[in-house]
Amino acid sequence: MNPFEQFKKNSKTKYYSLKNLALKSYDKYELNPYSKTRIILMNGTEFESNWFYHQFARHCHNDDVRREIARIRRVEQQQQKRISSLKPINESILETTLSYEQLAVDLTAILAKGETNPAVRDQLNFALLEDFDHLYRFTDMLEMEEGGNYKKLIGNYTEIMPGRPTIAEHRNPPDDIRKSQNSFFQSLQTKLNVNIITAAEQQTMNYYMNVGAFYHSETGRKLYSEIAMIEEQHVSGYESLLDTECTWLENMVMHEYTECYLYYSCYEDETDEYLKSVWEKHYEDELHHLYMAVSLLEKYEGKTASYLFPEQNFPKLLKFSENKKYIREVLKNVRLTSQLDMYKEIDKLLPNNTFSVYQKAVVGDVNAIPSHKIIDEYIKKNSTDLRYEIAPHPEKALQDRKTDNTSVGRLKNA
Repeated sequence: MNPFEQFKKNSKTKYYSLKNLALKSYDKYELNPYSKTRIILMNGTEFESNWFYHQFARHCHNDDVRREIARIRRVEQQQQKRISSLKPINESILETTLSYEQLAVDLTAILAKGETNPAVRDQLNFALLEDFDHLYRFTDMLEMEEGGNYKKLIGNYTEIMPGRPTIAEHRNPPDDIRKSQNSFFQSLQTKLNVNIITAAEQQTMNYYMNVGAFYHSETGRKLYSEIAMIEEQHVSGYESLLDTECTWLENMVMHEYTECYLYYSCYEDETDEYLKSVWEKHYEDELHHLYMAVSLLEKYEGKTASYLFPEQNFPKLLKFSENKKYIREVLKNVRLTSQLDMYKEIDKLLPNNTFSVYQKAVVGDVNAIPSHKIIDEYIKKNSTDLRYEIAPHPEKALQDRKTDNTSVGRLKNA
């Protein structure tokens, strides 16, 4: 599929009426869990698009360009409202959170499995260890505080067990910055992967930043605050991989191509007919946006689509599926941390390293850390933590279900 051959060249920008901004909400127990992850992914993709266009407008001196991106941005805002309205009123903040973390886990694994750039793949696997742990902690909190049916919410697609303990994830800010990847030397799939995962993790970060204060328990409010800080680290790591040499207009075309790719992938992968029609309509919108972006690139920079996309056909479409085997292999690296753009095991760090210094300043009393307290409280109440495992944990130190390990990945010789 080549979206450049499907341009809506003669159509004007079409806006949605207000009555078409509210769509039919899904049934939280009946909808396939991966349909929920697609909804969250596209919500995040639309937020990224809007945020990009606002930043573009604030850095652009050409009013004609700013008027064109205002047209696109208005439709992107309408698309975001349509997607956001799919969430049902009776789905709690925490229930939605499980879908956010399932998206983070399985999307990251899917992208990493097909990634050929070692720097990008390593960052994906590194963050995957942490999102996997977040899913475990939020699931235990759901069962303890709301008694929700996590099995129906996320199905049997994703295991629930510890990853790199969240307490071990707090790192010195400079140690989350990676080397920028020049897009002209990367495959189309790599360019898409970096753009997709940056938008997805940014959506999770924004969700936790905003909803945490509305959660009904003090423990939960604190857990959202802690994990929101880790999501900030993930966004820092992923966005630093983006090509910093691209012009604003080149980035505009890349954003629109990414949206076309994702909506078409969602359309092909979707099992719910109602959602399928939504993805199809939004894909048609994005084809027009892509045409507008390419037209601006040609007019103001004299560059064609082929300049940015020697390969114009969509690469392998994004398809959600379970990744248990792959994730279990990645979990064998829970002792990794990072220093600048390198990944190192905790045991190999020199004394007074930046990780330990930052941990000392931020973590403080281990027993007061929200990510530990929630599991500790669950174990005290139920004798063991809550897990869904198809086999014992691949890391022996994390197999004990009666104690929350706060040392692995944080302390030497743990």
